[in-house]
Parts: sequence; structure tokens; C-alpha cells
Amino acid sequence: MSVWFITGASRGLGAEIAREALARGHEVVATARDAEAVRRAFPDASDALLAVDLDVTEEPTIRTAVDAALARFGRIDVLVNNAGRGLLGAVEEVSDAAVRDAFDINVFGVLSTLRAVLPTLREQRSGHVINIGSVGGFATVPGVGLYGATKFAVEAVTEALHGELAPLGVHVTVVEPGGFRTDFLDASSLYTEPHVIDDYAPTAGGTRKALADVNHRQPGDPAKAAAAVVGLAETPEPPLRLLLGADAVARVEAKLDLVTRELERNRALAMSTDLV
Repeated sequence: MSVWFITGASRGLGAEIAREALARGHEVVATARDAEAVRRAFPDASDALLAVDLDVTEEPTIRTAVDAALARFGRIDVLVNNAGRGLLGAVEEVSDAAVRDAFDINVFGVLSTLRAVLPTLREQRSGHVINIGSVGGFATVPGVGLYGATKFAVEAVTEALHGELAPLGVHVTVVEPGGFRTDFLDASSLYTEPHVIDDYAPTAGGTRKALADVNHRQPGDPAKAAAAVVGLAETPEPPLRLLLGADAVARVEAKLDLVTRELERNRALAMSTDLV
């Protein structure tokens, strides 16, 4: 069995992943800004669960949590970078402070956690890093472009890590979910920019309305998503990228089709810019 280290594990997809890993007999270090929230989420947990305080924007708490994990279980086999927050608003509407907050959690939090855990995985010459991204990190839409920017960054980091860690025996995967029925669209997880520009009502405004309408009615099943994520670590050759949800598949297929058509239309121009 493996030792799992999961950020943002007190609710939502993080809690479901922790629950699935425990059900399969793994040991789990479930972290959150308030470890007591984890304990409330798992009132009947055995000694296989270690709940630890961790704020991904506070690097000392990450290192303390990693030290606690190693002291308790002696190793870490799977790191799940799940902690994150949403950001809703047109690019021009969203304040600089809100953008920086999103990047601090979704990008710099991932980087800080990686720096704390990767020395253990490299020393072991084994392990699996699973970064929870979003389909919005591959194909974004008006109103969530800045959230998408954070997840595009996670995608880029994951692709590079995949090449850097493969020779050391460490797998790396980015999971890109579509809409799943968690509380991610609640105010507790999604920051909605209060400043609204009327000119963006048909575009970003449409996304605001659509997300409000679909909240708690998303098509994705979090328990099934968690089973797929835990299953990744049990796969001998896990993928670099895993989409979750029919809506995610449709959005990626649509973007790939668009990119292919644009490439063919502009191929001659693209090729003409090389030195001859």
C-alpha cells in the first residue's frame, strides 16, 4: 500500500480522493488550512489517516506537514496537489489583487509543495505527482480566463516535471476535470469579481450566469472522479494528462479541432518565417 499526501483534503474532490485512498487500504496524510475540518470530515478514520494543518501560501506549514508525514509513515508515495480556488470575471474586470491571490494558491502553492515533497520522491527513486488542474487549463472561455491562466501554468509545470522526473522513477500526471458536483462554485471556493463592465455582459456575463445556474447541478460524480485519480497510482504506466468528465472531453476535442484548422490555414505563413 502507498502513502498519499493530499492538499485541500477537508472537502470537495480532495476529501473524496482521501476517502477512496483509505477505502483501498492506503495511508493518507490529509492536509487543510484547518486540520480539524479534516477530522470532522473523517470522524471514524483509523490510524491510516493523519490530518495536518497546511496552508499552501505559507511555506513553513508545508514543510512542517511533510515532516509530520515522514515521521508518521516514513515515506510519501503519492502527492496530490489539489488545493485551489476559482476566479470569475472578465480579464479587464478582475483586480490585480484577486489575480495574485489566485496565482498564489493555484500556482505558487503547487510549486512550494513540490519543493517540499520532491526531495523525498527523488531519494526513493519512486512515487507519483498528481496535479489537479482543470479542463480550463487546456481550453478556457470568457469570464474564467484568469483562473484558466493559473491552470495553464499547472499544465506547463506538469509537462516539464514529467520529463525531469521520469529518469528518476517518478511519475507525473495532470488531472483536468470538467464540472463536478462539489462546492467549488460556492463563495467558499470561487471568488467572483464584484466589478462588472457592461460591455462584457454577453460574454463573461454569460459565463457568470451559467456557472450560477449549474452550481450543485454539475454533471460530474466526485466519487467516480476520486476513484479514477486513485486508480492512476495503481497503473504501471500512468498518463501525463487525464481528462475527467464528458464535458471536459468535448471542450478539448473542440479546441483540438480549432487548432488543427488554424494550423492548416496558416501553415504556409508559419513555415515562411524561418531563415532560408
